[in-house]
Amino acid sequence: MSKLFEFSGDLSFCLGGSIYPNPKDSSHFLSLCHHADIYLPPRKRSRIEAPLLFSEEIFEEQLPASIEVLPDECLFEVFRHLPGGEERSICACVSKKWLMLLSSIHGDEICTKKATQSLENSSPSKPGETLACNTKDGLVGSNDNKVEAEAVDREIESDGYLSRCLEGKKATDIRLAAIAIGTGHRGGLGKLSIRGSHSSSGVTNLSLRAIARCCPSLRVLSLWNVSSVGDEGLYEIAKGCPLLEKLDLCQCPDISDKALLAIAKNCPNLTALTIESCSNIGNGSLQAVGSYCRNLTSVSIKKCSLIGDQGIASLLSSASCSLTTLKLQALTISDVSLAVIGHYGKAVTDLVFCGLENVSERGFWVMGNGQGLQKLRSITITSCQGVTDVGLEAVGKGCPNLKKFCLRKCAFLTDNGLVAFAKAAVSLESLQLEECHRITQCGFFGVLVNCGGKLKALGLANCLGFKDLVFRFPLMACCTSLHTLSIHNCPGFGNFGLTMVGKLCPQLQHVDLNGLNGITDEGLLPLIENCEAGLSKVSLSGCVNLTDKVVSVIAKLHGITLEELNLDGCKYVTDSSLVAVAENCSFLRELDVSKSAISDFGVAALACAAKLNLQILSLSGCSFISDKSFPYLMKLGRTLVGLNIQNCSAISSSMVDLLVERLWRCDILS
Repeated sequence: MSKLFEFSGDLSFCLGGSIYPNPKDSSHFLSLCHHADIYLPPRKRSRIEAPLLFSEEIFEEQLPASIEVLPDECLFEVFRHLPGGEERSICACVSKKWLMLLSSIHGDEICTKKATQSLENSSPSKPGETLACNTKDGLVGSNDNKVEAEAVDREIESDGYLSRCLEGKKATDIRLAAIAIGTGHRGGLGKLSIRGSHSSSGVTNLSLRAIARCCPSLRVLSLWNVSSVGDEGLYEIAKGCPLLEKLDLCQCPDISDKALLAIAKNCPNLTALTIESCSNIGNGSLQAVGSYCRNLTSVSIKKCSLIGDQGIASLLSSASCSLTTLKLQALTISDVSLAVIGHYGKAVTDLVFCGLENVSERGFWVMGNGQGLQKLRSITITSCQGVTDVGLEAVGKGCPNLKKFCLRKCAFLTDNGLVAFAKAAVSLESLQLEECHRITQCGFFGVLVNCGGKLKALGLANCLGFKDLVFRFPLMACCTSLHTLSIHNCPGFGNFGLTMVGKLCPQLQHVDLNGLNGITDEGLLPLIENCEAGLSKVSLSGCVNLTDKVVSVIAKLHGITLEELNLDGCKYVTDSSLVAVAENCSFLRELDVSKSAISDFGVAALACAAKLNLQILSLSGCSFISDKSFPYLMKLGRTLVGLNIQNCSAISSSMVDLLVERLWRCDILS
């Protein structure tokens, strides 16, 4: 066989002798013939399947090198020694594995310069040897000033200036982990909102743990309709975010009292708590919050079936209770809860009750007579059948500092109860009534007469009990304090009512009459003429029977003070009204003449006004305005910031394009 290897002759495939200095190396390119003990030279080059490396005169297979072969423990150690947040963000972009591993590193586990310096002091280093530290400045020695500067930088980074909101399909664990890594060195995450999440691929406890470990500066957390987040995720937030101040939970069925207990114990700065439609949160949560959260000032609870009188009582009666705002909506609480509020709510300034079906007249009566709501300034009651004349009068007497009262959908309140409340609530400044159908003209005017001289705003909306009946009403005293009157969609409120308002309220400045089909010039003119202080805001939207006569009087009598005028839907208003406005209303800023009878001439009158500086003009639905108004709109556009020309059928698309192009500072709706 040795002779065979030494053979080289004329029959060799490689003329001129062997190409290998060592003939034995040729075996790598010789094929072994089956069933034979001899080597035959190959007819063509062998096909190579794997990369080969020539080393020590032989070819060896090279394995691909990758950091991915390192175990997670090694990667974890490498990542926690990265110089700064920017480097960690770059590494997080490599793969999902690196992202999730980086997001699992707690802030205390990151190797800081201070820790490295202590290691340097404990172990002597050789002369000329430098010490590498994981700071964003690179190599640092034992300079104390640099250490202090780094500490200041880290403090600034964790102040929590940034806000992030994830909605729908964007709310995933990967995206939330990326936020946790990326916000750390850009000011710190201060506010996080997650609204909606896919049940299978959405946000879970894993990503909340990443937020807890990477964002200790978090102060506001909102979770809405996040069904895959449970107690474990919120428990991580409680441990990692001790600065949490506001927590909002809505439709989170897997969160229970255990999570709220952890929040209460670990987040002493909690000031606001909102819970809505969380089926597993009950009385224990409120008891824990009342016991541990001494800074809690606002609580809102809605549609939580497990929360009852015991939870409300434990929250209000705790020694550390400093609640100023309390909102209870669609709960199964009874009169007991209102009695507790009336007795222990000494710091409460704002109350909201909505849909409390089990609360009766007795509950409101006891709350008013509890003498604990001395600081109450605002109360809103909606859809509570227990609001009656007796209960409302007791509330008025028991809340001497009440300034704002809003009542919606209370079917059992009558004129007698409303007038009695107005007499008792001596500090009342604002009264809003909506869908209270037993209130009539007698109750309305009774409030104006008996309001105590402090009522500043009065509003009615969708009250169907009004009928425009002419009757003698003793004018005992004028309500000179009333500045704002708002009446929306009360079809029975007519000319006689407006005439009486004009006599009783001479200091009106804001008049908002919306959808009053029954009023005409005859009823509105006395009110306008009796306003001694000067009207600044007038809205007559949907008052279809008003004409140019009313607008002309408004412009002449109140042109010096008028700032906003809304004539939307006043179909009998024509160019004459705009001429009067142009001549008299030099301080007018907003004008709405949508769906009226004005034409190009009226727009020209506005454009030619010497002192008019309109900022918002609405011409929506004005079919008589055409392309002829283009030069006048261009002239008005010098001061306009908003222009509405929607549904103007006579205006061409080319004119709209020109307006958009030239009035680039104006927001145009077309």
